[in-house]
Amino acid sequence: MKKIIVLSSMIFALALNAQFTVSIQAPNDFKDKEALLYTLSGSKDVIVTQEQSKNNVWTFKYPKSYSGMMKVYFPSSNNSITFISENKNVMITFEAVHGKIKNIDYKDEANSLMNSIQETSQKKEIIYPALVQIKEYYKDNTDFGKAIASELRRISGSTSVDSSKHPFIYFYNDNYNKYLSGENSKKVTQEEIISFFNTSNDMLEASSMVRPLLVAYLNTGGNTNVANSVDKLLEVLKVETPRGQMVLSELIDIFDIYEMKDLKTKYLSLANNLKCTITDRLSYTLKANANTEIGAIFPNYKFQSAVNTTAKSIYDVKADKKVIVFWSSTCSHCETELPKLLEKYNALKEKNVQIIGLSLDSDKQSYTSRIKAFPWINDSELRGWNSTYSEVYNIHATPSYFILDANNKIISKPDHVGDVLEYLNAK
Repeated sequence: MKKIIVLSSMIFALALNAQFTVSIQAPNDFKDKEALLYTLSGSKDVIVTQEQSKNNVWTFKYPKSYSGMMKVYFPSSNNSITFISENKNVMITFEAVHGKIKNIDYKDEANSLMNSIQETSQKKEIIYPALVQIKEYYKDNTDFGKAIASELRRISGSTSVDSSKHPFIYFYNDNYNKYLSGENSKKVTQEEIISFFNTSNDMLEASSMVRPLLVAYLNTGGNTNVANSVDKLLEVLKVETPRGQMVLSELIDIFDIYEMKDLKTKYLSLANNLKCTITDRLSYTLKANANTEIGAIFPNYKFQSAVNTTAKSIYDVKADKKVIVFWSSTCSHCETELPKLLEKYNALKEKNVQIIGLSLDSDKQSYTSRIKAFPWINDSELRGWNSTYSEVYNIHATPSYFILDANNKIISKPDHVGDVLEYLNAK
């Protein structure tokens, strides 16, 4: 018994010691107190923990080994900082202007190197072509011509990365350059991408490359062979495995985003019928879709600061039917569609139909200015795509519509405002 107690004490002590820490230093005028740390699984941010600042410093202790993309999110100001972990301590400072994060300074070696590589990559894509054209107007022996030539050589140069010292940076840049960037990516075959998915280590899930790689993979197979391409990939990866389920989850989301309904239905059905243990990533996708199927009870949402109502939540709004519209003041399609809904607002109100707008805005001034024209119930968390309801209601695009009956059951999911009005006999 004594040995068991000693061993238990050792395990407890180890649990208290983090594998690495993430330290974020904010300026004194940055008002946020709470911050959340996320890791990445495919394209989904996964919350790890939240911390309160101490003297404008947030210190997150991560208890396990992790190499990949991470994010710290400040919900009060809707700011975020993305960075990488190579299972070593991370140190970041930043400046803030009017509450918005500016001039992020990565103090640790890995993030400093990764930031430098990404800046150079952006310059290659954007600045390099412009400098090549400008150089044509200056002779090589002039001071400015020499300066341009020097900058072109610097930008076009490659940055070598020691794979033993920086394994994630090496993994990310080597594979991003091969599969997703430049001329090389145009020559990659489906078989090569399948092999990459099948043989890569766990850094793939945390790399942010999964979804773009899948889109590239589907594009190489052509629009007429999408199902065949998916079946070929899943046959190799096996949907019973964590990697196969992660890919299946991402594909379901991709088909949702691109409104490929038949394909989404096919592979969502495949996922729902699995008899094996379901991973957290796939479980999230299944739950998000189940929340918003026709016939499901629409999950309730407690309003934050709703206007044009005294109701405290969606369920408190009493009507024969409710139209829920997810929108944004920066969405061009919303600019086209919502005025058509406005034209029929009084006619809908006479039918005891209530409209509830949930905005994915992040700019308060833009949001408040826009809703002055909308007499229906409006609410927003002002967190953009970080809004909680974007996950709960599986929202991938704006505008998105749901029609509920008096008991908050989903009875229709129209694609466009015309479909909304036709369903409600208000065209």
